Amino acid sequence: RLFDLDPDLLPLFQYNCKQFTSPQECLSAPEFLDHIRKVMLVIDAAVSHLENLSCLEEYLCNLGKKHQAVGVKTESFSTVGESLLYMLEKCLGTAFSPEVQEAWSKLYSAVVNAMQRGWDTLPEGD
Repeated sequence: RLFDLDPDLLPLFQYNCKQFTSPQECLSAPEFLDHIRKVMLVIDAAVSHLENLSCLEEYLCNLGKKHQAVGVKTESFSTVGESLLYMLEKCLGTAFSPEVQEAWSKLYSAVVNAMQRGWDTLPEGD
C-alpha cells in the first residue's frame, strides 16, 4: 500500500547501493522486510511506553535525524501512517472501530512529532 500511495518513496529504499526497479522487488527484499520490522519495533516501544512517551524522545529525535540524512521528507510520514492504519484495519476487521482508529492515529502522530523534532536540530540538507 505504501508505494501505491506514493510511488516516489521507492528510491528512498536502497540497500547496498541497489536501486529497486519496482515496488514488488523492494517489498520482497530481505532488507526492506527488516526495515518494516524495525518500524514495528518503534510502534511497539511507543505502545509499551504509552503512559510515558517522553522517555522515547531522544531516541525518536535521533531516528528523525537519521531519516532526514537519507533524504526522507517529513511529509512521507503521513503516507506511512496511512499505510499503517490500512494494515490495522485489514487485520482487525470490525474491531477497528472509529475509536480504535483515533487512538492509533494519536499514537502514530506522537511518534512522528518526536521524530520531526529531530529535523529542527539538523538543518535541511546537512
